[in-house]
Amino acid sequence: MKKSLFPIHANDYFNLLILLILATLFITTSACSNGDCQILESCSGATDCASGLYCGNCPELQKNQPFCIRGQANIPTAIINGLPFNKYTWLVTHNAFSIVDAPLLTGPQRITFYNQEDTVTNQLRNGVRGLMLDMYDFDNDIWLCHSFRGQCYNITAFQPAINTLREVEAFLSSNPTEIVTIIIEDYVHTTKAMTKLFTDAGLDKYWFPVTKMPKKGEDWPTVTDMAQQNHRLLVFTSDSSKEVTEGIAYQWRYMVENEPGDPGIQQGSCPNRKESKPLTSKSASLFLQNYFPTMPVQADACKEHSTPLMSMVDTCYKSAGNTMPNFLAVNFYMRSDGGGVFDALDRMNGQTLCGCVSVTACQAGAPFGACRNNGVANSTSPTGPSGSFSGTVQLTGSASRINVKSLLVIYGFQFLLLLWVLYLK
Repeated sequence: MKKSLFPIHANDYFNLLILLILATLFITTSACSNGDCQILESCSGATDCASGLYCGNCPELQKNQPFCIRGQANIPTAIINGLPFNKYTWLVTHNAFSIVDAPLLTGPQRITFYNQEDTVTNQLRNGVRGLMLDMYDFDNDIWLCHSFRGQCYNITAFQPAINTLREVEAFLSSNPTEIVTIIIEDYVHTTKAMTKLFTDAGLDKYWFPVTKMPKKGEDWPTVTDMAQQNHRLLVFTSDSSKEVTEGIAYQWRYMVENEPGDPGIQQGSCPNRKESKPLTSKSASLFLQNYFPTMPVQADACKEHSTPLMSMVDTCYKSAGNTMPNFLAVNFYMRSDGGGVFDALDRMNGQTLCGCVSVTACQAGAPFGACRNNGVANSTSPTGPSGSFSGTVQLTGSASRINVKSLLVIYGFQFLLLLWVLYLK
């Protein structure tokens, strides 16, 4: 048997193994923690990550160990203010009401699909500025609901619409410069019921009048003017008749939109929705980009919101005649492999507002293209005291613990290595 130059007794192997285990634990526990962890850094709990980040993972991209992921947006108007509303890009939650673990209010177990993971209040705090809501006549009221052939059922219903609209009212009341857009898939047929709904929710005082909306593709008023006049709620409906009867803007008169569902995530193609004018139309000054699959899958969203997202943004930008989308609608908006939809929004706003790689590189009052840092990293944490909101990041099913199995593999490997060395002795 081969002789060792440095003979070690069996007890020494045991002591060495203990030291290796303690060293591994030290490395694990001495990593960033208590709110110091930055984006993409490893984390072991929800409180490890810095403000605007949460501790999660992305197994679909073989990223199984938890790390810090962006969960909040930079608000572009906090960096470059005073431009027309249609110069900005805003985050929209598709089916904002369809929330995982939403309370059952109709009795039976809900049998439908889900698109988001936190409350509408939290969505707004995290920087969402557009809500897609499906509204139906149901139970002698207006409910938010998924449907089957245009009909709401107790197994697909979520809650009365007024509950969510009151969350919007509370947010607008507490944030007097913010603007929110509501896009309604409208199945409400009761006369004047929609007008009553928004009035009862206290939202009529924020209403942007349809008579003041640009009809021929002109610029919208500046965000500053909209805030000063308190015209901070834009509401669009899929029902064309309501523009005349209730003063609610018919969506496709004012915006173009690409195909929702699977056609909207097919790489290299960005066709317009059949109800919409062509994406290159100059008669509508708003552009909504849908980016979500037909069947929402929670676990897949982190992969969808990685490289494929920016590729589709570029495709739709070109399909619209080099026009940047004003709204980016997604499922499970916080899921990503790092920066996700928030990085995409930063890049979109940076290109449009100041000609920079990211809105975080924009400088208020500087010439277009004069950037603070043209080398901004691909993934950035929310910046600036007014550039992000401090809402609690809520994420159903996120990874927030160290993977014990992985540690056991590490220790097991070290133990086998020691046995092998001992055998050679």
